[in-house]
Amino acid sequence: MLRFMKNKILIPLLIVGVLAAFFSFKYSRANGRTSEEKRILVVDAVMKTINAGHYSPKALDDTFSARVYHKLVTEFDFDKLYFTQQDINKLKTYEFKIDDEINNHSIEFFDTLDAIYLRRSVQAEKYYTDILAKPFTFTDHEELELTQDKVPYAADEKALADRWRQYLKYRVLAKYVELKDDQDKSKKNFDTAKSVAGLSKAQKDSVKASFKTDVELEAKSREDIKKSYQRYFTRMKKWKDDDRFTAFVNAIAETEDPHTSYFPPDDKKDFDVSMSGSFVGIGAKLSPENDKVTVSSIIVGSPSWKQGELKAGDEITKVAQGAEPPVDIAGYDLNDVIKLIRGPKGTEVRLTVKRTDGSVKVIPIMRGVIEIEETFAKSAIIKSKDGPVGYIYLPEFYADFNHTSGRTCSADVAAEVKKLKEAGVTGIILDLRNNGGGSLGDVVDMAGIFVGKGPVVQVKGSHSSPSVLRAQPSDSALYTGPLAIMVNENSASASEILAAALQDYHRAVIVGSMTYGKGTVQKMVDLDQMIDPMTRLQMLNDTTGAQATSIGALKLTMEKFYRINGGSTQLKGVTPDIAIPDGDDAYDDEDLGERHNKAALPWDEIPAASYKATNSVGNVKQLATLSESRIAANPTFKLIQDNSEIVKEKREDNKVSLNEAEFRKEQEEINATSKKIEDLQKKAVVLEMTNPPADLNKINEDSTSITKNKDWLKNLSKDIYISETVNIINDIPKSTMKVNLGTGMK
Repeated sequence: MLRFMKNKILIPLLIVGVLAAFFSFKYSRANGRTSEEKRILVVDAVMKTINAGHYSPKALDDTFSARVYHKLVTEFDFDKLYFTQQDINKLKTYEFKIDDEINNHSIEFFDTLDAIYLRRSVQAEKYYTDILAKPFTFTDHEELELTQDKVPYAADEKALADRWRQYLKYRVLAKYVELKDDQDKSKKNFDTAKSVAGLSKAQKDSVKASFKTDVELEAKSREDIKKSYQRYFTRMKKWKDDDRFTAFVNAIAETEDPHTSYFPPDDKKDFDVSMSGSFVGIGAKLSPENDKVTVSSIIVGSPSWKQGELKAGDEITKVAQGAEPPVDIAGYDLNDVIKLIRGPKGTEVRLTVKRTDGSVKVIPIMRGVIEIEETFAKSAIIKSKDGPVGYIYLPEFYADFNHTSGRTCSADVAAEVKKLKEAGVTGIILDLRNNGGGSLGDVVDMAGIFVGKGPVVQVKGSHSSPSVLRAQPSDSALYTGPLAIMVNENSASASEILAAALQDYHRAVIVGSMTYGKGTVQKMVDLDQMIDPMTRLQMLNDTTGAQATSIGALKLTMEKFYRINGGSTQLKGVTPDIAIPDGDDAYDDEDLGERHNKAALPWDEIPAASYKATNSVGNVKQLATLSESRIAANPTFKLIQDNSEIVKEKREDNKVSLNEAEFRKEQEEINATSKKIEDLQKKAVVLEMTNPPADLNKINEDSTSITKNKDWLKNLSKDIYISETVNIINDIPKSTMKVNLGTGMK
């Protein structure tokens, strides 16, 4: 998701004024609005905001209605395990009426769908309970189609029950084969283990008696799957009415384009946390375990870490706000527990915990700002034949828009670049794989680290001329040496802007696979600002619910961005200079990428901005030829390409046998190539990686940090994509490039 420039207002006041002019909600109910009135208020606010501010609002017609209809029905029942054809026949009467309902301030379609869904959910619970109470046999020649587009809705309830039987049989068969294989391995290990020689006959017999028969394994498999569905339906019951309504509003919003979406008040808070990489809390990571909430780890440097009493493994049983009476959290959803624990900075929360030894303790902790280190940029140094190569990992383009002193990714990447220069690296790799984007302002600033002053991206509204966003560093580029940008099909938005800009400048070589293709800009609109003053006043006085004073926000597509060469990254993405086969390429033709979404905005182009290429990487074709030769000679990459073809074929014919022998044969064929890839990767040359010297004090601050860092470096060292990118960096002629050793700008 693209965010707007730093240090600017969220939505220009002029836009807010224009949007607000469209609103005239009048509710005179003195004792609070009904749930339906509140929901209609949300839909009206969303639609009028879209019509006034969206880059290219779609006509509210039958085509729009049909898209909303199909999107929501699919979301509520993707696997076609809930609705019968009879249900669909009833719902289909609304297919071309949703636009009329919106105009008439009605949500009848949602109410009808929701009522059917709730009734079918109760029925589904009975299906899985009854079906899993009886044993399966896996000798019949039966198949299950897993491509849902090819599966019709069940004709009636009898057919629906049989579909559940087939689906559950498939789940139990997969579990049964897994348990049976694990037990066969244990038997083999037991028979060959040296330690067996020292056991008495009685002890050996005891071990052998612990092995289960096939009948017992089948029963164990059914029980495991039953527990899985019990947990699933427990979660589904916590999918509240408002959550399902949010899905309906988003079906409307995302029909405009894939990135316009509605955020209820709590979701908006979570979004802000994800963008800033920080939040106010205690710094304990929690996990649900058998209806309990336990502490899985403590974040280094957090209030919990500093207080010192809360430990991993502690079970939280009660939460109190300071000296107030504690709340027993038995049966609470994990998210609800997190809401109780978080709160304003400087306030106290008291946790009643049960230790692993059974003791109970009340632990008071003062809340503070927590930084999620996994969100932030970090670097490593790779030893290579031509000298050390720097590696920077950037998981997202984060920025704290709520605090002027908050961390930004552009400043953090600049700091990492300085560390790597001080370490004397001969080139730098910036890894943007799986980076979905973020702050637009930080993209511009980050480009300046590598190109200095100059245009980076063009932004255009539907009725405005393009504006050119320029990097404005205080001096020339911080780093001018060899540079490679790693991307893949999940590199989107801000990642594509940076990769495209450095490609257009000929400043970096782009390595990997075609990117996602998101070339649109979103801005967050506070829907509360769009309500007329009288209704807003009534909302503030409304006591019908904890969230009655807010209706949430809309992330709205209001602009498109363009490369400095004039082309858009929308739909087409960024084509890498050097392609490396990716195991996920098999999915490109189906699901991944903007180009596969019918609601996506089209590709277009505008005049190029005025810029001067650096030509730092002028021999891209030669670099690509050298890389292609290495990849062709690399058996791991060859197997990855072969596996992609197998996966593509499987997606075309995605049926699974419910016969054990046939199922095993299918699984063996699927796993064979993956096993070969794993074996080859184990034999591959492991990269020698270290941390920049400047990071060592912080890493060695805590045993948890030391362990996490070791694991991170270990995983990087086996990454064949990084290994090939190091080779590409080493192929770039150094004679024409300045590495800029030292910390100063040059």
